[in-house]
Amino acid sequence: MTKKINMFHIQEFTFNPFQENTYVLYDETGEAVIIDPGCYEKDEKVELEEFIENNRLKVTMLLNTHGHIDHVLGNSFIKERFKVKLYIHKIDEPVMRAVKAYAGNYGFPMYQEASVDGYLEEGKTITFGSQQFKILFVPGHSPGHVAFYNEKEKIVIGGDVLFHNSIGRTDLPGGNFDTLINSIHEKLFTLPDDVVVYAGHGPKTTIGFEKATNPFCALTSN
Repeated sequence: MTKKINMFHIQEFTFNPFQENTYVLYDETGEAVIIDPGCYEKDEKVELEEFIENNRLKVTMLLNTHGHIDHVLGNSFIKERFKVKLYIHKIDEPVMRAVKAYAGNYGFPMYQEASVDGYLEEGKTITFGSQQFKILFVPGHSPGHVAFYNEKEKIVIGGDVLFHNSIGRTDLPGGNFDTLINSIHEKLFTLPDDVVVYAGHGPKTTIGFEKATNPFCALTSN
């Protein structure tokens, strides 16, 4: 009898001038989710599409950690190409809706808005294949920002909350520095130190490393 091997994979793409990290998560079942598609140019869309096709993945849902322009540029393309539903936190839907008003000013005149099909709520679980991700509510960078935590795999897809020795900006509409720091301390820094953080920009890091070294939010002993 052949033993079934559970294998979880994260494929990262860096798209658009903001150098945003788009993630495709999948496992041995072939089921996958796409988080924060920043693909805008044709070659970016082709790169993402070919990866999914070449690995024979079945995309089951589209998730947004938050609604800022660099994280939602590919929403419409993904929804149409893979016939999936889009989920975001209800509080951040207006943030996403606002993108169409300023996309042209940021150099994205062909941006197409996508409709939201459902809402992400803290404490609920995202499931696909054999994977389970807990939804964490982590506002501050945006008012309805969420992160996705897989306890078994010890990873968190964190969006623009916590970066390698940095944090998300809080000077955009709906941002708040104190709220962001509280989200990091209460929701992320309470996770095990060896949990790997896959951020919306830049390299991955770990909870323990940021707790000890991050100049904005490190925890110091009394």
